[in-house]
Amino acid sequence: MLGQVDVSIAVLSWVLERLGSGERVAIASVIEAQGSVPGKPGARLAISSSGSRFGTVGGAGLELRIGKKLEEMLASEDSANRKKGGSVEVFLLHKDGKGKEVTALDSLCGGRVTVSMEVIDPRPNILIAGGGHVGFAIAQVCDNLDWGYSIFDIREDFCNQERFPNAEQVICCPVEDFLRKEDTDSLRRFSDILLLSHDWEVDEDLLIGLLGISGSSLRPRIGAIGSKKKWSEFERSGIRSGIEKRVLESVRCPIGLDIGADSPEEIAIAVCAEVLSLERSVN
Repeated sequence: MLGQVDVSIAVLSWVLERLGSGERVAIASVIEAQGSVPGKPGARLAISSSGSRFGTVGGAGLELRIGKKLEEMLASEDSANRKKGGSVEVFLLHKDGKGKEVTALDSLCGGRVTVSMEVIDPRPNILIAGGGHVGFAIAQVCDNLDWGYSIFDIREDFCNQERFPNAEQVICCPVEDFLRKEDTDSLRRFSDILLLSHDWEVDEDLLIGLLGISGSSLRPRIGAIGSKKKWSEFERSGIRSGIEKRVLESVRCPIGLDIGADSPEEIAIAVCAEVLSLERSVN
């Protein structure tokens, strides 16, 4: 039989797994318990944005109420949760429980439980498709922000562990080989895919291939560097390849906030600022 510590480790491991796949997670933890209550300190319940659940805070009416609150927190705006910083709530498990300082539950347990609840957002995890000057500068910004990132390029000189020592993955291969190994689920490990190749044909092949795999999925977000004219060409190629117009319209091009960026370093700031604004639902 698993002890409380083992259960907590299992819940937290599950949370990390969900975050790694790009899901938001709401987690409730019992931090204090008095009297006869089903949930003891350290008990945890986690719910992901896909609706999956793991763990327990004791079951019955307490778990039903807490589960509903976690779902409400997940459904609310990211920025609202961040400003509030979660919550701590006291539940009185008594049939006649009253009082403004507690949430009364129709229960015969006769105890009192204090529960903390918070939403954890996954950190950005970017596939930088192009290891040139701009890709290198974006990787440096990601390092400073402690964001995860991987590198893809068809050129070995621009896609190696020495050039990108902190990259989670360094993928150097033809576009078709990369696409062959990916599917909708595997691509969700990335929050964003940024098309930054030295060759517009590489970007175009990646774009059409990625959209063919991910379709209308909200994750990963896809963006491309370049002009509106370049995007018009990409859009025509996508439509000829059978990609729906609404799917093409989900792609950001040109990427980056309009801050008048010129140098690779300035472009990197603009691009990462845009990613952050999208992550936090800020216009």
